[in-house]
Amino acid sequence: MKKWILAVLVAVCSAILFIACGGKKTTPKQSGLPERVLASQGVTNVANFGGLFIINGANDTIPRVAPLSAGTNPGLMAVSPTLNVAAAFDSSTNTVYAVDTTTESSIGRVQLPGPTSSFVIPTSNPTGFAAVPTATVNGFAYLGAVASMNFTNGAFTAIAVNSAQTVVSNSDGSQLLVFSADSDSMTVLNPGIATPPVDTSCYYTPPSAACRIVPGFDRPVFAVVKDNMAYVLNCGSQCGGSQASVMFFDLATLTITKTVPVPAATMALLNNTTLYVAGTPRTNNDCAGQTTAAATCGRLTVIDVTSGNITGRATITDGYHTRMDLTANGELFVGSRDCTNIGNVNNPSGEVRGCLTIYRGDGSLVFPPDNGNVDGLQAFTTRNIEYVAEGGNLRVYDTTKDILLINDFLPQGTINIVGNVGDIKAIDFF
Repeated sequence: MKKWILAVLVAVCSAILFIACGGKKTTPKQSGLPERVLASQGVTNVANFGGLFIINGANDTIPRVAPLSAGTNPGLMAVSPTLNVAAAFDSSTNTVYAVDTTTESSIGRVQLPGPTSSFVIPTSNPTGFAAVPTATVNGFAYLGAVASMNFTNGAFTAIAVNSAQTVVSNSDGSQLLVFSADSDSMTVLNPGIATPPVDTSCYYTPPSAACRIVPGFDRPVFAVVKDNMAYVLNCGSQCGGSQASVMFFDLATLTITKTVPVPAATMALLNNTTLYVAGTPRTNNDCAGQTTAAATCGRLTVIDVTSGNITGRATITDGYHTRMDLTANGELFVGSRDCTNIGNVNNPSGEVRGCLTIYRGDGSLVFPPDNGNVDGLQAFTTRNIEYVAEGGNLRVYDTTKDILLINDFLPQGTINIVGNVGDIKAIDFF
């Protein structure tokens, strides 16, 4: 009887605790923070180790916890749609490291057959897909593959795609759009269909259902996917082609349904029915209308995807645009690499300008006084703050003022991470 009463009391106490905690069981994590951002940090000194720094997204501070392991020089990062898996590419060993964000612990790693500049984690499962342009696949005469990565067992399977450069997933990972360098075609993979998963028949007749090559593009380099529609960016002249444009591509029928010509297109962001497109034209790329020492500028185009009409244009910093992010108060951050850097942030006697443009809600522009490539952007839904990884530094912008936070809770508006910050990702919904 006493044991029965004790069991009942334990059950009642457990139920009370469950209700008191909101009916949700939480997994302990070393930082104990509810609002976290991961910053990949690389080092050049082999005696030190890089890693993924955990940042308190509520007040922009670094807790006293060890960085998560991610090799010596982690940079490019990706997170799953549910934010439970985060991964970073270590360029020193061509290895992708994955972590469980709920426990802040390692899942595993996969060493790729070459470097990558694009990979995705399309679902909550610890699997990903990386474009590896120099990979070799048995039975395939050309270089290039999409590596299907299993972080649990550390293995990968190479799916042959000639010169695979960029990979974009649909919402459930059942379709992968693969873009190859110097190509006017796009490859559509259905990785779950291939048996065995290595598939080279896309390049033979008849093609496999697991792999389709779709022609009719003009140096496609990227896409934004929404439901069954992909907005494919044709790089055009910037990548050695003819005309830059956005092509509306039906994923169900694999057909192009509409084409909207634009000055340039290498990166885009979709906000409801508004598509922002950025790039740098090879010609007609002057900076007319701006007071700047830069001789070359990029272009931002705003498109209403419902009508296909262009609703806005702006002249922005040049370079190859690879980052775009929209803040809670409607300010668009656009970042590029290999841009025209003006002045020196350490000696700001005159104009200082780098690879970042802020396109404000009223159509005006801000060119922050900072130099270097923009490798990461992260906005918040609960704060008017933008994290910017530029020139290896992690800057914090107050988007109500469009300036670096100065004399606030951060000195000089920079989160002090020693080493090179290669990317930033929020791993909580906030």
